Amino acid sequence: QVQLVEAGGGLVQPGGSLRLSCAASGSIFSINRMGWYRQAPGKEREFVARITTGGTTNYADAVKGRFTISRDNAKNTVYLQMNSLKPEDTAVYYCNALVVTVSDRSLELWGQGTLVTVSS
Repeated sequence: QVQLVEAGGGLVQPGGSLRLSCAASGSIFSINRMGWYRQAPGKEREFVARITTGGTTNYADAVKGRFTISRDNAKNTVYLQMNSLKPEDTAVYYCNALVVTVSDRSLELWGQGTLVTVSS
């Protein structure tokens, strides 16, 4: 079974920082892009950031300059460093990855989600 497991969410005050992680496990041959999405209460899921195998990154305008995505290819893990957090960053954050399994299947995976709450 191939899956993504997230960690690192929680409660933080405005202006604070959190680091999310997402590890892919299972019969993985390779991982193409990895990224993060979020869904705030009452809103649709939205793109946050993504990173390719080669390290090319893209960010949503709302998080540029505050969030940094990185990955450790040896560990099949992607990270999201979130600084200068704002109440509007409150959401469930989901990890996303495009993987190729050892049986040559291409899969788009989603993590279970981790809640980030920014509040004083």
